[in-house]
Amino acid sequence: MDDIVKAALKKWPNVPHCYDWLALDARGDWYMRDERIQAAGPFPQVKGSRITHDKLQEFIHRNYLPDERGAWFFQNGPQRVYVTLELTPHIWRLHGQADGGGPRIYSHTGPEATLLHSWLDERDRLLLSARLPGLEAPVLGLVHSLDMGLAAEAVEQSAWAPASASLEALCREHGVVRHPQP
Repeated sequence: MDDIVKAALKKWPNVPHCYDWLALDARGDWYMRDERIQAAGPFPQVKGSRITHDKLQEFIHRNYLPDERGAWFFQNGPQRVYVTLELTPHIWRLHGQADGGGPRIYSHTGPEATLLHSWLDERDRLLLSARLPGLEAPVLGLVHSLDMGLAAEAVEQSAWAPASASLEALCREHGVVRHPQP
């Protein structure tokens, strides 16, 4: 978490949490959802405004964490902005070759992750459980659609052996709250 955010938390410890204003889609894109967009329909059917500003994305990535319930939030100064998830809290990008075989795994937020398990869900989406630096619990994420070629190679080479599981079961197992509420 940024030092400026930690200082804001100390200065204003009782700022109310924010819900339904920030969302993450299945491609790792962030969306702002103001009251008008929220009234127009649920995420992801009505997405809102995609955040494209690099510095804002980097700030969100550095301050993106789960709470004790498994709801993910962006700590925006003294305020927790809870994130509505289309599918999972992380979207995995794949690059190069890892030491144990298969591609290297990176979160959409930037850090490299260590693969623990892989699954295909009921819609044949590839989900991975991995360890990220600074987080104690394993993190569930979806492999980005553009990286399925590398993922298929890992499966064909027996570096990955995905099991079958439903998205809901995996979210329960990993304690993921996809639509946090107060």
